[in-house]
Amino acid sequence: MSDPTATHRAIEAVWRIESARIVAGVARLVRDLGLAEELAQDALVAALEHWPRDGIPRNPGAWLMTAAKRGALDRLRQHKMHERKHEEIGADLAALQADVTPDFVDALDAARQDDIGDDLLRLIFTACHPVLPTDARVALTLRLLGGLSTDQIARAFLQPEPTIAQRIVRAKRSLASAEVPFEVPRGEDREPRLASVLEVVYLIFNEGYSATAGDDWMRPALCDEALRLGRTLAGIAPDEPEVHGLLALMEIQASRTSARTDPTGRPVLLLEQDRQRWDPLLIRRGLAALERAEALGGRDGPYALQAALAACHARAASAEATDWTHIVQLYDRLRQVTPSPVVELNRAVAVGMARGPAAALDIVEGLVHDGALARYPWLHSVRGDLLDKLGRRDSARAAFEQAAELTRNARDQALLLDRARALASPMTSPPTAT
Repeated sequence: MSDPTATHRAIEAVWRIESARIVAGVARLVRDLGLAEELAQDALVAALEHWPRDGIPRNPGAWLMTAAKRGALDRLRQHKMHERKHEEIGADLAALQADVTPDFVDALDAARQDDIGDDLLRLIFTACHPVLPTDARVALTLRLLGGLSTDQIARAFLQPEPTIAQRIVRAKRSLASAEVPFEVPRGEDREPRLASVLEVVYLIFNEGYSATAGDDWMRPALCDEALRLGRTLAGIAPDEPEVHGLLALMEIQASRTSARTDPTGRPVLLLEQDRQRWDPLLIRRGLAALERAEALGGRDGPYALQAALAACHARAASAEATDWTHIVQLYDRLRQVTPSPVVELNRAVAVGMARGPAAALDIVEGLVHDGALARYPWLHSVRGDLLDKLGRRDSARAAFEQAAELTRNARDQALLLDRARALASPMTSPPTAT
């Protein structure tokens, strides 16, 4: 018998990676997102029962998919589905009787592909159906595709957890009652849902890039999944500039992954990163996608503008060579397109680098008084950094302590508390935050 604690940790890791694929694969059979998630959870429970006793299977993702689809087939039988439905799942029935092989999921999907051929993409577009309000589409897709908890989604939206929980429940009910098909829309039906899909993909990437909670600063599997989906979207919507803008943004940001932590896993802030560790292939891919977005007339799209900001850092040979004046100009354009407190906070950081901390602090203090970001830890972190640069060490330390209290990511909290402790010693010069 294997170590139960280690097995449970392994199950959690596998679930984080595979849950979206399992929900999507089952949803293709049952055509009900709520039921698909329920059956996927049943498979997880089965793993928790069997794996500690029998050991982790050779292909844990395929094992979970098989268990979930068996549950789906049992459910379909119980409800005496129409004979046509049984014909549609005939290939799955045959596959489920065979031994599971490492390429089970890929082989099964390949046998049933259409010209889109991506269950995860179908899942996103279904969850982003216009029958739902935009905020419900994003929350539901993050829950189903990203495998994020309700709490993590709530923090991404800066909203109370009960609000998000109710939103997700209502969204599932609305999709079921409207009998929304599990498909990727085509032609004119695709455009209205594309903006919401892009927002969802980027929120998934952000959760992987800077995890809102837990012991890990990053969740690379989510970044990888968001990149895969972004590349798929670029393939099926090659003339949509914002698709390429989002892909450019994610590629360039992902290029920094190896440099964002030290050997112990502690965060390394942007200006302290070793740029030799940035991935040149991802940078090239990102810059090429940005050029494509701009060539399609999308220079001022919100994702293209954010990609242009990321490109400024990617093109700079060193932190000192960064063109902060141009970055401020890009933020000026971005806040005209998508004004928000977070955009204004990021602009304040750039203003501080280009014009000095006093100018930036005026902007940040305005955001503090506004209150929209009162529980956003990075507002207080930026404020602490600016106060430190202005020599107001006691106020800076209090700001970092407040930021640490608000964050639920252990790595972020440790970094912020280190900044606060460093300010308690007049002999210590803390790192520059970005």
